[in-house]
Amino acid sequence: MKVLYCGDVVGQTGRRVIIERIPELRERLDLDFVIVNGENSAHGFGITDKICEAFYDVGVDAITTGNHVWDQREIMNYIGGEPRLLRPLNYPEGTPGRGVNTFTVAGGRTLMLIHPMGRLFMDPLDDPFAGVQMALLNHRLGKTVDCIVVDIHAEATSEKMGMGHAFDGKVSMVVGSHVHIPTADAQILPGGTAYQTDAGMCGDYDSVIGMEKTTAVARFVQKLPTGRLEPAKGEATLCGVYLETDEDTGLARHVAPLRVGGRLAEQWPV
Repeated sequence: MKVLYCGDVVGQTGRRVIIERIPELRERLDLDFVIVNGENSAHGFGITDKICEAFYDVGVDAITTGNHVWDQREIMNYIGGEPRLLRPLNYPEGTPGRGVNTFTVAGGRTLMLIHPMGRLFMDPLDDPFAGVQMALLNHRLGKTVDCIVVDIHAEATSEKMGMGHAFDGKVSMVVGSHVHIPTADAQILPGGTAYQTDAGMCGDYDSVIGMEKTTAVARFVQKLPTGRLEPAKGEATLCGVYLETDEDTGLARHVAPLRVGGRLAEQWPV
């Protein structure tokens, strides 16, 4: 199976690069499934139903979120009836939506998407490791499901790496989101699980993690209240991670970063 995971989409410029590039990428990379992290897509804070539908229309199969999932309050009425949109799995019981789902891919194959959120320097949610373990309780890679992708939305690189090693050999890929900077550690772990600490963002990199740099820098330098942070509006780089799995085992055969457009050096899977 060939899967593309696209990192956090930031604002209008991030939405634009997803809408413009996903059809081309699906064809060029012969993709079976596309996942997008959309938690910053609505002017930098949260996501709306209209944005979700625009992403689905161009070939996005599933959308993950993170700590900004509820910033656009109307999403609470949408997420419960939309199985393609996931919120973090380790929110307390009774929270609207779901944090894990299984999707049918062309040819009758299945992909399971699991979306935990870290706790280090983040909200004190339930244990993400126990949550993933529970999600896998009745599923076995290569037996009951063909591909399993874990998107861990977390601040600490150590927590993301811990997640990768904890589930090495049990899932196809563990990929991190949230920090908006693509890390240079795409690899296949010893047990066969693909891993990258953070996929980066889909947004303007002439910015401070996707936000207009003047206001963001002033917050650091002056330590005074500033205006609301606004997404940067320059050309976006689409940052993601490409995964290719073994058809029999579901483990990774190939993993590589993908970067197209904008300021960062272009990189395609080889």
